[in-house]
Amino acid sequence: MHRTQARHVSVEAHRESVRQLLAPLRTADRIERLPLLAALGRGLAADVVAPLDLPPFANSQMDGFAIRSADVPDGGTELRVAAPVPAGAAPPELAPGTAAPIMTGAMMPPGADAVVPIEQAVPAAFPVPGVPATVRLPAAPPRNFVRDAGSDIRAGELALTAGTCLGPGQLGLLAALGFTEVSVYRALRVLLVTTGDEVVEPGSPLAAGKIYDSNATLLESSMRQAGLDVTRTGIATDRVEELTGLLRRHTAEVDLIVTTGGVSQGAYEVVRQAMAGHAVDFFGVAMQPGGPQGIGTFDGVPVLGFPGNPVSCLVSFEMFLRPALGDLFGSPAPRPVLRARLAGALTSPSGKHQVRRGTVLPDGTVRLEGGAGSHLVSALAHSNALIQVPEGIAALAGGAEVEVWML
Repeated sequence: MHRTQARHVSVEAHRESVRQLLAPLRTADRIERLPLLAALGRGLAADVVAPLDLPPFANSQMDGFAIRSADVPDGGTELRVAAPVPAGAAPPELAPGTAAPIMTGAMMPPGADAVVPIEQAVPAAFPVPGVPATVRLPAAPPRNFVRDAGSDIRAGELALTAGTCLGPGQLGLLAALGFTEVSVYRALRVLLVTTGDEVVEPGSPLAAGKIYDSNATLLESSMRQAGLDVTRTGIATDRVEELTGLLRRHTAEVDLIVTTGGVSQGAYEVVRQAMAGHAVDFFGVAMQPGGPQGIGTFDGVPVLGFPGNPVSCLVSFEMFLRPALGDLFGSPAPRPVLRARLAGALTSPSGKHQVRRGTVLPDGTVRLEGGAGSHLVSALAHSNALIQVPEGIAALAGGAEVEVWML
């Protein structure tokens, strides 16, 4: 049965608990082969070894003349112009005493070992093909403006490691290596449930004592951005039997349940009540905002219970679920972590890890947005970073260096 405890655990300990909760989902049957573009944003499921050299042949880095460097003395010399080498052609061997007009990316002729840019030639233009001509060129060292075969990556080298989040750069590398498909982890299917009699859908009449639900939009958009397949239910009331029935209608279809609200110590905490008889723990994490948390399984399905205040549930996702997803499944990519100096002073509960909203400015400082309250959605909307204030720090002066996670 569920256990409600007064204990507090550290941010690091709860993050590891979330990782362990989701780790059994990383199984071989969750791996699929997708076309490259369909794999955008997914996590790579297996190492990829380069099947060929990149580039596959030595080629010119510039428009210019391919030469044998030994043919040109220090003071330069005049050479006969050979047949031009367009990109995509396999040129014949370069005869001694000649220079071949060559395009950027074109294969170096056998025998040639350097390229002189067109701007350094006299005349600084390519002659008309088929018309006998000479060109005066300065000396060039071997490999001058030559991209050697395998200078990017060699056949047999590790191109990408399992767990890499596949962005445009990674997909471009796979395409350059000749791949059309790639093995990735399937997107996790998540059931997102918001709770509360006081919450109504945006667009509905707002009666006294009611608030519009922002949690579902905050979390669903965050989850979709993180590559999750989200099923969003309507708002569940504070009736336990209604929530229990809703969860059971979806458990066979999802990999993870995430709820918001109903996990604190109040008298009407519907999520805690609905989890009676299930292996779910409820406790406090030493974090502000986002202290109340639930974790466990409901009918065998992993469940995470986030608090109900908007900023609290978003911070919970960023601090616990998002890192675990990236670590286990390679998607989403980790948040960029920077060091910045506070533009102003702040205070923090010394026994808690505080997460403040802020804006990293062009001068490398970070400005606080709003206060520490978990209801300040406007401050969140105007932020581009989460400021991390570790447990044990009660105050920081303006100019103090802090860790920030870019959003």
